[in-house]
Amino acid sequence: MTQKPLITAQHLSVHYPLRGGLIGPKPYVAAVENVTIEIAAGSFFGLVGESGSGKTTLGRAMLRAAPITKGDVLFDDGEVEYSLKNLGKKELKDYRKRAQLIFQDPYAALSPRMTVRDIIAEPLEVMGLTKSRAETDERVREIAAKCRLNVEHLRRFPHAFSGGQRQRISIARALVSGPKFIVADESVAALDVSIQADVLNLLKAIQQEMGLTFLFISHDLSVVAHVCDHVAVMYLGRLVETAPTRTLFSAPRHPYTKALLSAIPSLDPDDRGKAQKLEGEIPSPLNPPPGCKFQTRCPNAIDRCRVDEPILESAGDEHNVACHRWKELAL
Repeated sequence: MTQKPLITAQHLSVHYPLRGGLIGPKPYVAAVENVTIEIAAGSFFGLVGESGSGKTTLGRAMLRAAPITKGDVLFDDGEVEYSLKNLGKKELKDYRKRAQLIFQDPYAALSPRMTVRDIIAEPLEVMGLTKSRAETDERVREIAAKCRLNVEHLRRFPHAFSGGQRQRISIARALVSGPKFIVADESVAALDVSIQADVLNLLKAIQQEMGLTFLFISHDLSVVAHVCDHVAVMYLGRLVETAPTRTLFSAPRHPYTKALLSAIPSLDPDDRGKAQKLEGEIPSPLNPPPGCKFQTRCPNAIDRCRVDEPILESAGDEHNVACHRWKELAL
């Protein structure tokens, strides 16, 4: 990447232990396995994949909201440098000011017993970022205006708002501490299509105005194409392809990425029915297949795919792919 990375995952793994295993190694679920990724400062980075691929776990690990089993996450915004695996309580509190999360469900993310003003102000009060109520109110009104919320909205409770308005409240709460890094976890998935466009345009405008860095997690590739400048594709806890958005959509290299892109609905009647159907479900992370994790569903799998796990290798121009056969399949 041309820009300096704001946050970098280095061989990151997140494992969740399971019950049992009194004798021998303890069983675990590998939600994320050996992921290395860089997110440039000021970028809108997309992370896509099917449900269960590990997208949310990776995003939470980069916020230190999920345990880091192996590897590390490095954060460097020019003011501080943190190794997330080794953060103490004081450093973690400071990191919470710099990295925030926008939740998927705007209805469940907001307390029904708090006014909008109190919801947005809560991070300021908990983190001690303001010294008086007047200063808190000024900051709340400033952020509310950026998120297209009126002053009169601040006196109301969440039940009085639509889904799109609630999501703008969630965005305001995430922004009020002045973060540098935002993880947006399926932040428009629960909204109507027309409202999705409004919230996406708001996120993009705020990102450019405030110089924020976004990790945008989604299963909707058409949404990712609209807002993201770089995209990573996950499958069963592994990265299978990363590339600039235009490159990924015009020249995908991994069979899984090609299948995902072929499933995007098209208004062209000649393109209908051309989706590549993947047989079977995503394997269980409790018992992943050997070799390439996609080999049980890949139409191009060969014997090598069932034995050796591919690693990400460069396909040129910031394009990386983890597939043994990507070169011959590209011909």
